[in-house]
Amino acid sequence: MKKYLTWAIAAFVAFYLLKSPGGAARAVHNAATGLASAGDSLSQFVNALT
Repeated sequence: MKKYLTWAIAAFVAFYLLKSPGGAARAVHNAATGLASAGDSLSQFVNALT
């Protein structure tokens, strides 16, 4: 079951990339921005501890 779910997710991602590359680019950009923000917040937290 897990194998089929993985394939289904991969197929959906491929379909999304082909149908809406601009939307996919925005999603990746938003995810990267969110990760950068989380890293910055974690850095500030660790610096506040020292």
